[in-house]
Amino acid sequence: MSDLQIGLLVIGAAIVAAVLLFNWFQERRFRKQADAAFQAPVGDALMQPGAVPRDMHKRVEPALREPVFDAGGADVVVAVNPSPVQVDSPPPGGTAPELRTATPTPPPLTQPRPAGPTVAPPPAPYDELIEFRIRIGSDGVRADAFADAINHARTLGKAVRWMGLPVGAAEWEEIQPWHDVDYQQVVVTMQLADRNGAVQEEQLSALCSLLQTTAQTHGLRIACGDVPEAIERAQAIDRFCVDVDVLIGLNVVARGEGAVNLKRIVHQAEGSGMVLGVDGAFQLLDSRDEPLYVLCNHDAEPFSATVVEGQTSQGVTLQFDVPRVPDGLKVFDGMVAFGRKLANEVGGILVDDNLRPLTDNGIEKIRTQLTQIYERMEARGVPSGSRRALRLFS
Repeated sequence: MSDLQIGLLVIGAAIVAAVLLFNWFQERRFRKQADAAFQAPVGDALMQPGAVPRDMHKRVEPALREPVFDAGGADVVVAVNPSPVQVDSPPPGGTAPELRTATPTPPPLTQPRPAGPTVAPPPAPYDELIEFRIRIGSDGVRADAFADAINHARTLGKAVRWMGLPVGAAEWEEIQPWHDVDYQQVVVTMQLADRNGAVQEEQLSALCSLLQTTAQTHGLRIACGDVPEAIERAQAIDRFCVDVDVLIGLNVVARGEGAVNLKRIVHQAEGSGMVLGVDGAFQLLDSRDEPLYVLCNHDAEPFSATVVEGQTSQGVTLQFDVPRVPDGLKVFDGMVAFGRKLANEVGGILVDDNLRPLTDNGIEKIRTQLTQIYERMEARGVPSGSRRALRLFS
């Protein structure tokens, strides 16, 4: 064996020995660390009998906070604490203290009042067929805030309604500027048509401008309707009204060149329940005090409360305002019957506006025309004699 081989063997043996020695040393060091880690601790203050943490009774438990709502909807924050832990003081020379949970005293809670069903305010008295609407909202506006606007609106040439919903009320009422009332909602309407024709754009715009000034002065919220759309409705309503606005007249005249006796005419009118109006015409009124038909004198002098014996006239006229009368066919038949009675009483004759004698055939033709008119009115949503009809044909 050469010297080189011997040298390599010695070096190899030395390396192996060094590795074994290092591994033994590392194993011994790790064993000591493990024993130290798993050995029970000595002198732990928390495990000593009778030892109590100094600040146990002063401990403040964390509080949980959750929002609740009072009846007015405002947030009310209520603190909700867990049950505190109480620690009894140990007796002298005793053992560890006994831990117990104290009976919690819940903090007073602000309970919301039971909310009842929300009652929506009643709809405003607005007729969408024949009216233009302006809506006004507020937190409470006095009635007298609209005094100037109400006065100016009277000059606009069309009927204007002022309706308000008082604060806390459930019914709408007509606004009277001198009343001590606060309103939460106001609706102002202008009628789109009447017997003077359709409303004009200038009239609607003037009303909107008038109320916008009032709203700005008093800090109100305002919403005006669509003026061009309202003008279209007004023109359509006016065309309809022109087609059905008919006044039927029946005349009682003397035969030949004679005259009729007014005293007898007045006696028959009063006996039939007719009353004398301020205009000098007798009227047969319904339960609403609306005229069903009227009786006029042909002469320039109207009827008066006193008629002298022998007073005469060229004739009298019975007038029937077709769209304003409910149950028109029945009323027309009653007027015809009364006209014939008058003619018999004074020895006259019942004629039409062209002074042609009215026969049964002629009367039936009028009834047919009336039937057609009333059917059209019903289809349009304006029944004869209804509140809507009375407003349109005024």
